[in-house]
Amino acid sequence: MDKAADFKDQIYQHFARIGKAVASPRRLEILDLLCQGEKTVEELAEHARIDIKNASAHIKVLRTARLLDSRRDGKYVHYRLADEAVGSFWLSLRSLAERRLTEIKEVVQSYFAEPERMHPVDRRTLLAKARSGDVVVLDVRPTDEYAMGHLPHARSLPLSELKQRLGTLPRSKQIVAYCRGPYCVLSHAAVEFLRRRGFKAMRLDDGVLEWHAAGLPVERSKHRATAS
Repeated sequence: MDKAADFKDQIYQHFARIGKAVASPRRLEILDLLCQGEKTVEELAEHARIDIKNASAHIKVLRTARLLDSRRDGKYVHYRLADEAVGSFWLSLRSLAERRLTEIKEVVQSYFAEPERMHPVDRRTLLAKARSGDVVVLDVRPTDEYAMGHLPHARSLPLSELKQRLGTLPRSKQIVAYCRGPYCVLSHAAVEFLRRRGFKAMRLDDGVLEWHAAGLPVERSKHRATAS
């Protein structure tokens, strides 16, 4: 084998390491979850609906491909994306799949049966209305994800607490709920619940990752807002 051919083979083998690492629905879900902020293996297992042993195995594959970093805090290890490029890679992969695979649209339509629940909301218009108080933006993810990054002026109200805290929401204003992005079902459930109880509610496709990728500011608890 000549030197040039050997060079190309080595390069493509390394590229293939990334492909192999993400060739699993569960590992893609783990990446998606970590786009919300760092998590322990226990948290990832719970959110991905798998046992801790399987979660650890998937994390090991992703770490071997250097897509994840970690830090230890006492007896817990917290995992995170290695850098922002990993989140951008996930968005690009998802976008390509959406363009090329019609099956994705069919699955989405079968779950989100009513089109208005997937109706797009203009980001800058929403930001202006949230700033002025004309709409109430609800982040229905767990509170730890909200703390690690949320839309400006968004109110943290996890789906699990929505029923108990319903009285804190104004019935006279439009409510826009969001969670982890277009395929997260937490905001879908929140909108259904609110509408059944007479609220004017709609769903925002964006999560923090999509919002940030669009060049809009993201806020973190006890920190100043940062622009992309």
